[in-house]
Amino acid sequence: MSRDVSIHNWPGSYYLNTEKRWESGTLSLTRTMVRFVSSQSKECLASFRLSCIVEIKMESSSFIFSTLTVLEQGNVKHWFGSLKPNRVVVYNVLEHFWRERLLSPTSEARGAECQPSKGRELISLVAGAQRRLEDTGRVLSHQGEQFDNMMQGLETIDSDLGVADKLLSALESPSWWPFGKLPWKVQQEVKAEDAAKAAATLSAGKSSSRNKVITSIPVVVSKGGDSDLRPGCLLVLVSSLEVRDTNCQLLHRFERNEIDEIRAHSPYEITVRQRFIGKPDICYKFLSAKMPEAISVLEMQYKKKMEFTSEYTAFKATPLSSPCDKEGTNWNEGSLRMGQEPELPLEVPAGELSQLQVQVLQPSVSQAEAQELKQMLLQLKHLALEAESELERQDEVLDVLTNSADRTTMQIGKHTNRMKRLL
Repeated sequence: MSRDVSIHNWPGSYYLNTEKRWESGTLSLTRTMVRFVSSQSKECLASFRLSCIVEIKMESSSFIFSTLTVLEQGNVKHWFGSLKPNRVVVYNVLEHFWRERLLSPTSEARGAECQPSKGRELISLVAGAQRRLEDTGRVLSHQGEQFDNMMQGLETIDSDLGVADKLLSALESPSWWPFGKLPWKVQQEVKAEDAAKAAATLSAGKSSSRNKVITSIPVVVSKGGDSDLRPGCLLVLVSSLEVRDTNCQLLHRFERNEIDEIRAHSPYEITVRQRFIGKPDICYKFLSAKMPEAISVLEMQYKKKMEFTSEYTAFKATPLSSPCDKEGTNWNEGSLRMGQEPELPLEVPAGELSQLQVQVLQPSVSQAEAQELKQMLLQLKHLALEAESELERQDEVLDVLTNSADRTTMQIGKHTNRMKRLL
């Protein structure tokens, strides 16, 4: 994933302190940087890291001109004005990404100094796979609960059909039957009350399972365009998506069957749309530093409704480049290209090893990293075995559900024919 691809851009102006004038251009936010590029000379007038920001404020220049100021380490202050759509939106987005820190300061400093070791790269890959498997496990668990609720519902229907069978038998009995029909009606009322209570209990159980939160992330949200982006929260539930403000007040709820489209514009920006006939669509836009966590869950829950734009593909496909990558890989790439292995003496007196030779002699994966990888792989194995057992259980439940549904359908058909004969 590239550090140089812009997450968001805003037209505006930048104050050149040396020349005492404002220069128009574009303010850009990337994964780790904030930049301002002049629209005339295409020159980068300001560039600083998110981790170097000390303060972001909304101020006024000369008591009239509304501006956004960013204080950088070293007491360097940057002034931005004429921001579109407005400075409040820009402040909300910059403040969110600065607070959430897409890249922590320590790891960012390490990445600027040297290339990550092979062990850390492997650990990062395994950690990503583990998070994805955990998300899958949560979805499987909620799916299993829904299957259990369906089984309870079929059992209730089967019990009601038994009551209906007794009532129909009473109605089909001859007129000389000495006991009459009143006791059956009383029993019918009692059974109906019991069935209503069971249905209410089942409905409560379903609603509690449907309202379980799978994941929750802080976002900058707007309804429609970019003019009203403000801080909020996105909750991904089993059966819906909820949009809340900073005070946890519900702004909107998208039921699962009401969502028509979820479009990912970048790993940090998505839009959720609900279409209507004869009236405007409901569309919410979300920006978040932690959006990749939510996208992995949404991709599983709304696979047929997820759409990845060309901008998202370009963002993901752009390679990560840094100055240390070029320095650290030229020699190795040259050796591999020639099909030769680096030649090092088997025995070299102490103190005579060059820095490059010491680097090659060091193992690419340390013992601590190997131990961490081992533990993570064991956890992955455990999660995979649990997912496999849950899938097997759900397969058995599906077979039972299919048979029960077929049997119930046949019984309903028979009862319907019996009632038609009574009319």
